[in-house]
Amino acid sequence: MTYPPDLAATQVTVADPRVKPLLRELGNEYARRYGKDAHAELARYPDEEFTAPYGGVLLLLLERGEPVAGGAFRRYDATTAELKRIWTHSAHRRRGLARRVVAELEREAGARGYRRIYLTTGPRQPEARGLYLATGYTPLFDTEADPESIGPLPFEKHLPAGARTARTRKAADL
Repeated sequence: MTYPPDLAATQVTVADPRVKPLLRELGNEYARRYGKDAHAELARYPDEEFTAPYGGVLLLLLERGEPVAGGAFRRYDATTAELKRIWTHSAHRRRGLARRVVAELEREAGARGYRRIYLTTGPRQPEARGLYLATGYTPLFDTEADPESIGPLPFEKHLPAGARTARTRKAADL
Protein backbone atom coordinates (compact mmCIF):
# COMPACT_ATOMS: atom_id res chain seq x y z
CA MET A 1 0.00 0.00 0.00
CA THR A 2 1.27 3.46 -0.85
CA TYR A 3 0.98 6.17 1.76
CA PRO A 4 1.24 9.91 1.27
CA PRO A 5 4.80 11.21 1.74
CA ASP A 6 3.57 13.56 4.46
CA LEU A 7 2.41 10.64 6.65
CA ALA A 8 4.89 10.05 9.48
CA ALA A 9 4.95 7.78 12.50
CA THR A 10 6.10 9.36 15.73
CA GLN A 11 6.44 7.99 19.25
CA VAL A 12 4.68 10.03 21.92
CA THR A 13 3.58 9.80 25.53
CA VAL A 14 -0.02 9.71 26.68
CA ALA A 15 0.47 13.28 27.96
CA ASP A 16 1.15 14.58 24.43
CA PRO A 17 -1.86 16.76 23.47
CA ARG A 18 -1.99 15.07 20.04
CA VAL A 19 -3.11 11.87 21.81
CA LYS A 20 -6.39 13.46 22.98
CA PRO A 21 -8.34 12.68 19.76
CA LEU A 22 -7.26 9.02 20.00
CA LEU A 23 -8.42 8.65 23.59
CA ARG A 24 -11.62 10.65 23.05
CA GLU A 25 -12.70 8.73 19.96
CA LEU A 26 -11.76 5.35 21.40
CA GLY A 27 -13.68 6.11 24.58
CA ASN A 28 -16.74 7.20 22.62
CA GLU A 29 -16.54 4.17 20.33
CA TYR A 30 -16.21 1.75 23.25
CA ALA A 31 -19.13 3.42 25.05
CA ARG A 32 -21.30 3.25 21.91
CA ARG A 33 -20.58 -0.46 21.45
CA TYR A 34 -20.33 -1.66 25.06
CA GLY A 35 -22.05 0.90 27.28
CA LYS A 36 -21.06 3.84 29.43
CA ASP A 37 -18.61 1.86 31.60
CA ALA A 38 -16.45 1.11 28.56
CA HIS A 39 -14.41 4.29 29.13
CA ALA A 40 -12.78 2.40 32.00
CA GLU A 41 -10.95 0.20 29.45
CA LEU A 42 -8.75 3.17 28.55
CA ALA A 43 -7.80 3.62 32.21
CA ARG A 44 -7.19 -0.09 32.78
CA TYR A 45 -3.42 0.19 32.30
CA PRO A 46 -1.20 2.92 33.74
CA ASP A 47 0.09 5.35 31.12
CA GLU A 48 3.71 4.46 31.89
CA GLU A 49 3.15 0.92 30.56
CA PHE A 50 3.16 2.51 27.10
CA THR A 51 6.67 3.98 27.52
CA ALA A 52 10.06 2.56 26.63
CA PRO A 53 11.28 2.07 30.22
CA TYR A 54 8.32 -0.25 30.83
CA GLY A 55 8.70 -2.08 27.53
CA GLY A 56 5.97 -0.25 25.65
CA VAL A 57 5.35 2.41 23.08
CA LEU A 58 2.57 4.72 21.94
CA LEU A 59 2.75 6.04 18.42
CA LEU A 60 0.73 8.32 16.22
CA LEU A 61 0.57 8.59 12.46
CA LEU A 62 0.65 12.26 11.61
CA GLU A 63 -0.48 13.71 8.32
CA ARG A 64 0.69 17.28 7.85
CA GLY A 65 1.28 17.31 11.61
CA GLU A 66 -2.23 16.18 12.58
CA PRO A 67 -2.94 12.77 14.19
CA VAL A 68 -4.88 10.50 11.82
CA ALA A 69 -4.21 7.10 13.43
CA GLY A 70 -2.31 5.55 16.29
CA GLY A 71 -1.80 2.63 18.58
CA ALA A 72 0.32 1.24 21.34
CA PHE A 73 1.83 -1.84 22.84
CA ARG A 74 2.75 -2.78 26.36
CA ARG A 75 4.94 -5.53 27.73
CA TYR A 76 2.82 -8.67 28.15
CA ASP A 77 5.73 -10.91 29.16
CA ALA A 78 9.47 -11.14 28.46
CA THR A 79 9.00 -12.13 24.81
CA THR A 80 5.52 -10.78 24.03
CA ALA A 81 4.17 -7.30 23.32
CA GLU A 82 0.42 -6.69 23.69
CA LEU A 83 -1.19 -4.35 21.18
CA LYS A 84 -3.66 -1.83 22.61
CA ARG A 85 -5.53 1.28 21.53
CA ILE A 86 -5.41 0.80 17.76
CA TRP A 87 -7.27 3.80 16.36
CA THR A 88 -8.01 5.60 13.12
CA HIS A 89 -9.54 9.07 13.23
CA SER A 90 -13.18 8.94 12.15
CA ALA A 91 -12.50 11.33 9.26
CA HIS A 92 -9.66 9.15 7.91
CA ARG A 93 -11.04 5.62 7.88
CA ARG A 94 -10.93 3.25 4.90
CA ARG A 95 -7.41 4.40 3.92
CA GLY A 96 -5.42 1.47 5.32
CA LEU A 97 -4.04 3.54 8.19
CA ALA A 98 -4.78 0.87 10.82
CA ARG A 99 -2.67 -1.59 8.80
CA ARG A 100 0.14 0.95 8.80
CA VAL A 101 -0.17 1.41 12.58
CA VAL A 102 -0.06 -2.35 13.16
CA ALA A 103 2.98 -2.70 10.87
CA GLU A 104 4.78 0.13 12.69
CA LEU A 105 4.01 -1.43 16.07
CA GLU A 106 5.20 -4.85 14.88
CA ARG A 107 8.42 -3.30 13.56
CA GLU A 108 9.05 -1.49 16.83
CA ALA A 109 8.23 -4.56 18.93
CA GLY A 110 10.68 -6.62 16.88
CA ALA A 111 13.34 -3.94 17.26
CA ARG A 112 12.88 -4.13 21.02
CA GLY A 113 13.41 -7.87 21.03
CA TYR A 114 9.85 -9.11 21.31
CA ARG A 115 9.21 -12.35 19.42
CA ARG A 116 5.43 -12.48 19.69
CA ILE A 117 2.48 -10.10 19.63
CA TYR A 118 -0.71 -10.78 21.54
CA LEU A 119 -3.91 -8.77 21.51
CA THR A 120 -7.60 -8.95 22.21
CA THR A 121 -10.42 -7.09 20.56
CA GLY A 122 -14.01 -6.80 21.60
CA PRO A 123 -16.68 -9.07 20.17
CA ARG A 124 -18.56 -6.04 18.81
CA GLN A 125 -15.64 -4.83 16.69
CA PRO A 126 -15.86 -6.83 13.45
CA GLU A 127 -13.63 -4.38 11.62
CA ALA A 128 -10.85 -4.95 14.16
CA ARG A 129 -11.29 -8.71 13.89
CA GLY A 130 -11.01 -8.36 10.11
CA LEU A 131 -7.90 -6.20 10.41
CA TYR A 132 -6.06 -8.76 12.52
CA LEU A 133 -7.06 -11.67 10.32
CA ALA A 134 -6.00 -9.72 7.21
CA THR A 135 -2.61 -8.84 8.73
CA GLY A 136 -1.63 -12.40 9.57
CA TYR A 137 -2.74 -12.78 13.17
CA THR A 138 -3.82 -16.21 14.36
CA PRO A 139 -7.17 -16.26 16.15
CA LEU A 140 -6.97 -18.03 19.52
CA PHE A 141 -10.72 -18.67 19.52
CA ASP A 142 -13.28 -20.53 17.48
CA THR A 143 -13.93 -18.25 14.51
CA GLU A 144 -17.24 -20.04 13.84
CA ALA A 145 -18.62 -19.28 17.32
CA ASP A 146 -20.81 -16.27 18.06
CA PRO A 147 -18.30 -13.58 19.16
CA GLU A 148 -20.68 -12.49 21.92
CA SER A 149 -20.38 -15.97 23.44
CA ILE A 150 -16.58 -15.66 23.61
CA GLY A 151 -15.99 -12.22 25.09
CA PRO A 152 -12.69 -10.57 24.18
CA LEU A 153 -11.30 -12.18 21.02
CA PRO A 154 -7.60 -13.11 21.45
CA PHE A 155 -5.07 -13.15 18.61
CA GLU A 156 -1.35 -13.77 18.33
CA LYS A 157 1.38 -13.32 15.78
CA HIS A 158 4.94 -14.56 15.92
CA LEU A 159 7.44 -12.02 14.66
CA PRO A 160 10.13 -13.21 12.27
CA ALA A 161 13.55 -13.73 13.84
CA GLY A 162 14.97 -11.09 11.49
CA ALA A 163 12.68 -8.47 13.06
CA ARG A 164 15.07 -8.07 15.97
CA THR A 165 17.83 -5.53 15.41
CA ALA A 166 21.50 -6.39 15.73
CA ARG A 167 21.49 -4.51 19.03
CA THR A 168 18.69 -6.58 20.55
CA ARG A 169 20.11 -9.85 19.15
CA LYS A 170 23.48 -9.06 20.68
CA ALA A 171 21.92 -8.23 24.05
CA ALA A 172 19.77 -11.39 23.95
CA ASP A 173 22.84 -13.54 23.27
CA LEU A 174 24.70 -12.28 26.36
